[in-house]
Amino acid sequence: MKLFFRGLKLFSKFPQPILLSRALSALVSSGVPFINIWFSAQILNELAGARDQERLIFLVLLTLGLNFVATFVRQALQRWMIYCDAQTWRFIYTLYSDKMLELDFIDAENADIQQEATEIRQHHNGMGFGLGRLISTYDGMIDGIIRVVLSVTLAFSLFTMPVPADSPLAFLNSPLAVLVVLLLLAASILLAPYLTMVGGKIFSEASDVNNQGNRLFGFYYGHLLEGDAKAKDVRIYEQHALINHHIGYDFVSEWQKYVTHFGKYTTASTCVSHLSNMLIYLFVALKSYGGAFPVGNILQYVGSITQFGGGFASILTNVGEIYNNDAFMKKVFKLLDIPSEMAQGELPMPKDECVIEFHDVSFKYPNSDEYALQNLSMKFQAGSKLAVVGMNGSGKTTMIKLLCRLYDPTEGYITLNGIDIESYNYEAYKKIFGVVFQDFSLLPFTLGQNVATNIEYDEERVLDALVKSGFEERLAKMPKGLETYLYKNFEEDGVDVSGGEAQKIALARALYKDAPFIVLDEPTAALDPIAEYEIYSKFNEIVGGKTTIYISHRLASCRFCDDIVVFDQGAMIQRGGHDQLLEDTDGKYSELWNAQAQYYTDEPASA
Repeated sequence: MKLFFRGLKLFSKFPQPILLSRALSALVSSGVPFINIWFSAQILNELAGARDQERLIFLVLLTLGLNFVATFVRQALQRWMIYCDAQTWRFIYTLYSDKMLELDFIDAENADIQQEATEIRQHHNGMGFGLGRLISTYDGMIDGIIRVVLSVTLAFSLFTMPVPADSPLAFLNSPLAVLVVLLLLAASILLAPYLTMVGGKIFSEASDVNNQGNRLFGFYYGHLLEGDAKAKDVRIYEQHALINHHIGYDFVSEWQKYVTHFGKYTTASTCVSHLSNMLIYLFVALKSYGGAFPVGNILQYVGSITQFGGGFASILTNVGEIYNNDAFMKKVFKLLDIPSEMAQGELPMPKDECVIEFHDVSFKYPNSDEYALQNLSMKFQAGSKLAVVGMNGSGKTTMIKLLCRLYDPTEGYITLNGIDIESYNYEAYKKIFGVVFQDFSLLPFTLGQNVATNIEYDEERVLDALVKSGFEERLAKMPKGLETYLYKNFEEDGVDVSGGEAQKIALARALYKDAPFIVLDEPTAALDPIAEYEIYSKFNEIVGGKTTIYISHRLASCRFCDDIVVFDQGAMIQRGGHDQLLEDTDGKYSELWNAQAQYYTDEPASA
């Protein structure tokens, strides 16, 4: 229940009044049946008694009028609830996505956390467990409480109105008879929901089976067959049989086990409920027959007891649902409770030139004993152009992520103009970097929005950035210019762009940001040699006087940089100009240069 109420607090923060709309709708929907129960009893009593025509007309018209008003109000509230509820899933998914964006980047990259977030969405999307199930149990609890309160009010006199002492059915007045009825009622309202809860527990365990089935079917029969790249391989290598072999998962049999057990318990629950109700109805009928109350009251008491049993069962059933949903809610709050440990800082960013320096910085990834970067000390002079080279896994990209404060150092510290970067406002600090990551991504929105990363943008600046990045020729072929959608996810007339074209758009995005630092991580890896040459030949024009950090495996592309640093096994081992580094024939740079240069000379360089 603690997690249940904590979950409700989350819904109370959503823009739409989801909880209020559901509560009012449940309140009216639960109360409407009692109008008919009470008034039908009064009408029947009048028909069986004095048959006062005026009173009968009054009761009938009042019943019809109240039903009309109640039905109108109920439909209006349900319409409002549906309107609010239509946004529920979006709010829930926004809650999860916002949390992933709020996480420290090192946690957002964590495979275990990513898997937990995926499971939460799968449980929600597959069988509605988690926050989705919580909101439905909220309705059921309110419905049950209202029905119990109103039914107790109408049925209370059943036990206080005695059968006349001279009636052969006077034994129904005895405490024992009342006790038997209460026990039967308890069997209906306690045992039946318990059986339903046990069945629901079994059903909740099927959520993992459901998720596994969806994952396998989705991956093998969807993901592997979608898109040009995968489809070509499947056809050329005739991999259909291989895919069918690996699916190897009898989803139907697994699911049937859970459904069978669930069906047994729910059937038993229904039998208990109906048997108990039948005996209670008999008690009410006999008491009326004995003269304890008019025949019309049978409708009142039977209807009230039925509503009481259903209402109490609803409360217990939904308590059971809360219990069964508990494991899924724990997963939700485990994700939402992950703290952000990166210092946010308060200092504003300096307005003068920015000089960043690493001071004996080392870094380890979580759950790793090895350093990805160790004892790095280096300064980035304002306006300089620095190339970073090295083998895969040498620490180049890790250094960039530390520079941009996606990570914080495990040891050592980084300063900006002599002040620890953790002292600066975190959001403001990130704005000084325009980055093209090696694994960059574009969104399926318009070209202009991708470059500006905003809905509204300066067209002239966007065009200038695209021209500088070499996208001008492709832009001229775009059917709607900057308003052309990339890809076809949202728009049928969206255009697909090649890897090289996407890389140019990513470069234009970094240029549009107009940040003092430009970081390019393999920015020309997908470009053809001519396009790459064009970028290099006007590199100074493109980046202007900005501090530029350029990472590449192609050493020939680093010659335009003022300074080159060489990384190896997490450490900076060389630094200097191109010619200077080549003079050190035993150095790593010379080794890498000769290894690449041998493919462009008539006589391969010696090993």
